[in-house]
Amino acid sequence: MNIDAALEYLVAAVLLAGGAFALVGSYGLFKLGSFEKRLHGPTKASTLGVGGILIGSMLFHLFWSEGFSLRELLITLFLFITAPVSALMMMRAYLAGRVDRPQPPQD
Repeated sequence: MNIDAALEYLVAAVLLAGGAFALVGSYGLFKLGSFEKRLHGPTKASTLGVGGILIGSMLFHLFWSEGFSLRELLITLFLFITAPVSALMMMRAYLAGRVDRPQPPQD
């Protein structure tokens, strides 16, 4: 086996793993019942899935195309930074809406 075939298998494995994570994340978003459970699908598994696909694309461009792709690296970094923060903000907003607040007196 030459090095080119090994790199092709590596890129294919990373792309397949990323696709599998994205599929599991979208299935979790569709199938799970409550908001708290549904939040885990896109923020955990789908983030890893899209990250895996972007890393596979970076490897492909590095070895067989125009070279290192800064654009895909920046997309991956921003994805891994913003997805957990947005999930945290959505959960805090959800929990703030569920807090028992005193009701005004009814006339």
